[in-house]
Amino acid sequence: MHRTLARPAFDVETVRKDFPILQGHVWCKPLVYLDNAATSQKPRAVLEAVDRYYREHNSNVHRGVHWLSGAATKDYEGARDKVRAWLNAAGREEIVFTRGTTESINLVARSFLRPRLKPGDEVLVTEMEHHSNIVPWQIVCGEAGAKLSVVPIDDRGELLFDEKLLTPRTRLFAFVHASNALGTLNPAKDLVRAARARGIPTLVDGAQAVPHMRVDVRDLGCDFYAFSGHKLFGPTGIGVLYGRKELLDAMPPYQGGGEMIRRVTFEKTTWNDIPYKFEAGTPDIAGAVGLGAALDYLGALDAEALHDHEATLLARATEALSAVRGLRILGTARRKVSLVTFDLEGVHPHDIGQILDQEGVAVRTGHHCAQPVMDRFGVPATARASFAFYNTLAEVDALVAALGKVRELFA
Repeated sequence: MHRTLARPAFDVETVRKDFPILQGHVWCKPLVYLDNAATSQKPRAVLEAVDRYYREHNSNVHRGVHWLSGAATKDYEGARDKVRAWLNAAGREEIVFTRGTTESINLVARSFLRPRLKPGDEVLVTEMEHHSNIVPWQIVCGEAGAKLSVVPIDDRGELLFDEKLLTPRTRLFAFVHASNALGTLNPAKDLVRAARARGIPTLVDGAQAVPHMRVDVRDLGCDFYAFSGHKLFGPTGIGVLYGRKELLDAMPPYQGGGEMIRRVTFEKTTWNDIPYKFEAGTPDIAGAVGLGAALDYLGALDAEALHDHEATLLARATEALSAVRGLRILGTARRKVSLVTFDLEGVHPHDIGQILDQEGVAVRTGHHCAQPVMDRFGVPATARASFAFYNTLAEVDALVAALGKVRELFA
């Protein structure tokens, strides 16, 4: 008879010791950081990697022949290899370093889509998109005389996707993997499959997905995938664009100067190979090094136990917040990342945020750069509590207790 051994529980208290800021206090109260969808906190391994780079290897990359430049180049390109492995991309040349998800999307809009757009063409997005996955497409559509089409969402915050929305005029389907405003986890592989069956390229905004799961871009089948380092426990100012090699090869440069050139004369300039064709100027070397360290750190954790812990946090928060008088949760999709968006009857979200802050609880308030989502649910703004693997059930309880004080003040 075989016995199944239970997987050890996620040791959140040990993990928390890796994040110095989580030991801090706000207004003389222990910090309860629940704004992870805006930016995550950084483990000591990332802080030390960035510090070590500046202390020991600080130099510009690629063009120097001295030792420091070689060491910096090794650090920078080593980070690219780590990202390639993390996403299971086919080759390192498919990994372009950018400033973040926003720049990655703008790069695709300007370099891939704009040359292909003609009057009457369409770009398909969803109603739950972050502004960064709406505005760049609006700009190029406006220039080309094309149209932005939208996949609607239902009252739970789930897509009402109909393959008929993918028309012969659709030149790109760009959609969010996980919603920053609702937490909805979209069926990305199915959406990509539907688009590919019609020969339509896809871009997936993975900014909110990669902190909660491993993404295999080859299994997903998308043409482009974008995310930001600072939401993945790495530094700010560094992001990633994955693009299929044949597409990146055919795309013109996004910016000019520095590393993106092969040969420059006053008559003509020729371009460098990918990915360097899209990395003009001095890159965020320290940011890339920090992102690589973040991936190393995450790779050493038990991914399944981490996922189970976040699911427990989401379940506890959903149940407890649902019991708060006058509180409404926006976004009740069947598949979600660990994020809860809510409003409280008779209380402005900014008041909620300020009162919670006095209790040491950090949440996000506002429209979350997703105003079409707010319009869909008929509110100008909401409060949002977003959880990472280093959050605890006690912090969920602290959030609920703080909301009780909000309720008392506005009784």
